[in-house]
Formats: sequence, structure tokens, C-alpha cells
Amino acid sequence: MIHHPGNVFVVSAPSGAGKSTLAQRLVQSVPDLIFSISFTTRKPRPGEVDGRDYFFIDEDRFDAMVREGGFVEWVQVYGHRYGTGKEWLNGVLATGLDVLLDIETTGALNLRRAIPDARMIFILPPSAAALEQRLRSRGKDSDEQIGIRMRHARHEMELYHAYDYLVMNDDLELAYRQFESIVYATRTSRERMAPVAQRILEGF
Repeated sequence: MIHHPGNVFVVSAPSGAGKSTLAQRLVQSVPDLIFSISFTTRKPRPGEVDGRDYFFIDEDRFDAMVREGGFVEWVQVYGHRYGTGKEWLNGVLATGLDVLLDIETTGALNLRRAIPDARMIFILPPSAAALEQRLRSRGKDSDEQIGIRMRHARHEMELYHAYDYLVMNDDLELAYRQFESIVYATRTSRERMAPVAQRILEGF
């Protein structure tokens, strides 16, 4: 196998667009691609394991990492903080593995500033009406909560122009094939493959 410093893929979407389904399938199906493991100040939920689902740390340690520039990006969501560790990410990328970050738009834009060549992917719902129907079909949220999610979804949709690729999740299989193709196309880009081509050329 050809080993090279890994690629960074970022995926964002409004709640209900199907991002988690697509991202989980991608990591299970594509070799040498792993999920990023975020640091968080929230407590573990039942079944969650430190170092597998998240790195669970306290507020003081999070503050120290912020001061020391230890995060590529970090955000506060619903009273808890989440961040991508710079040392962890660099260590994984150095092995040649690709990393997929499932983060919301604010974190994604912060990461883009830190890693300009990260590939940014936004999952689009087919329409606002379809998104609202998906949220209602879950049966988990009140009308008020759905209204809040829809307003937040509009805010996220307004940032679509900051992403490199837009994948509409209307047909799940088609959306997955498009999502997967972005990873393989990035791996074969001229910028990534130039060192390999140069080594082959030197053999002539």
C-alpha cells in the first residue's frame, strides 16, 4: 500500500438531513478512514467509552487546552464544550489514515481556517418541508422544539457556500455513492498523488 499523510474530511448538515447515517456507513465501508474523536466536558452517557466515543475531560483541562492552543477547533453546544484535539489529529494523519469530522457549521468553519485543505461536505435535505417531516416522524420533539430545529437548520443552510461539496440526501443510495466518491476522488487528486507519480517517473 502507498502511505501518505492523511486527508481531513468535514461533514455538516441540519438535524434530520441523514448525516449520521451516511457518515457511519462511510467509515464502515471505506478503508483507512476513521471518525474523529472529540474532547468534551459533558459526562459520558450510558454505554459511552472514554477514548472511543469521546475523550471526556473536565472544565479545567478544557480551559488549559484552549490556552495552550491544543484544539484545531472547539465550540460550546447546550452548555457543554466540544473540541478536536490538535495533537490527536496530527498523530492520526501522520499514519496515513484519513479522518472524518462530523461537526456543526461553526466548528467546521473554524477548522477550515486551521486546515485550509480540509474537504468540506454539506448534506442537504431535499427541501425544508421534507426536513420538517423527517423531524416530526422521529416522534421525539415537541412542536416548539421542531420550530427551533428548523430555524437553526435555516441558519446552517445559509452557510452552504463555505463548503466544497453539497450532497442532497433525497435518495439514500445515490447520496451515499456521491459522498463516498468525494473521499476517493480526493485521495487521487494530483496534489496528493504527485509524490507517487514523481517516484514512478524517476524509475524510467
